[in-house]
Amino acid sequence: MAKKPLILIVDDIQKNIQVLGSTLLEHNYDIHVAQNGLQAIDATLAIKPDLILLDVIMPKLDGFETCRRLKSDESTKHIPIIFLTAKTTEEDLLQGFQVGGVDYVIKPFSAVVLLARVKTHLSLKLAYEKLDKQKVALEETEILRQNVEHIIQHDLKSPLNGIITFSNLLAEESNLGPGFQKKALTQISRSGHQMLKMINRVADLYKMEMGDYRFFPKKIDIIDILNRILPNHEPEIKRKQLSIVHQHAHEIFTILGEDALCYSMLDNLLKNAIEASPKEAQITVILSEKDNYQISIHNQGVVPKEIRHKFFEKYITANKTCGTGLGTYSAKLMAETQGGTIYFETSETQGTTVTIQLPITTVDQINQNINMKRLAAAGQGQQK
Repeated sequence: MAKKPLILIVDDIQKNIQVLGSTLLEHNYDIHVAQNGLQAIDATLAIKPDLILLDVIMPKLDGFETCRRLKSDESTKHIPIIFLTAKTTEEDLLQGFQVGGVDYVIKPFSAVVLLARVKTHLSLKLAYEKLDKQKVALEETEILRQNVEHIIQHDLKSPLNGIITFSNLLAEESNLGPGFQKKALTQISRSGHQMLKMINRVADLYKMEMGDYRFFPKKIDIIDILNRILPNHEPEIKRKQLSIVHQHAHEIFTILGEDALCYSMLDNLLKNAIEASPKEAQITVILSEKDNYQISIHNQGVVPKEIRHKFFEKYITANKTCGTGLGTYSAKLMAETQGGTIYFETSETQGTTVTIQLPITTVDQINQNINMKRLAAAGQGQQK
């Protein structure tokens, strides 16, 4: 059953309220009543009516000032206001439109005219709301298109480098042994599959931004993921003569998460660490477990001061001839999607460490924590 339109009647004369209320109730409208401008503002903020019938001449706060205040508030400015008044001079009519009124009904009013005006402006309000939704949908589509473009330019480069490197080696070197050939073909296959996963992840990244991503965690080994990532970066590692050191207590480091999310997250952070490292330096990956699972990636480069306060924001980059600044941003999204947090520390003497913390908990607890974060974020959005 469709919800009845809710109309706020604002008038300081009881008889006018009774006549208006009876007329509207007879034609399937819900009503709420306020007897002065201040009450009208409070009621509008509380109930968000679909339309307001507003008397002009009232004590304390007249209808024009009441309308002006409602139209200056982001949360109420979209509500159509029809003035009810006996003031019919050109100056009065002009003032009403200037403060934001959409129409006038002259007292004493005709029920037929009043109902026609109410119906017209409710229909216009619905039409505007439909247009707004279409505008939002178009904006979301454009955001998704931009994400697709940036991710194709940024994230897909890493596995593509692996495919190109090993394909060239197989094509150019005739004396490669069967062992190396098998390794090269395996890496090409892995990189190809990873590219396919990343392409499929484009829409998922948008869902993470909107808080609509459905997370399905299971046990995964971070060390295995790191071992699959590093061959993608071999050319740059060799060119800069970097060493990659792992620090962990066991041969496996099992967490609850999604393989594809952790792969993309760590691949982005390792790529950034490699790019930021000076030549002949060391990159250290530290895996530890205490109150939570912790993955830290340290390099000897320093984050520039001008981007430190917005390090995890979208499209932030510095000192790069290419790259789109999506690496740390998407890593943050993926960490938070898995119920975790991410932060960094940087200094001239210590270099830079990016740390991901993921919860040691059950699948149900992870999902419960994520839902709580979504509700909190939604509440903050409404307050804004």
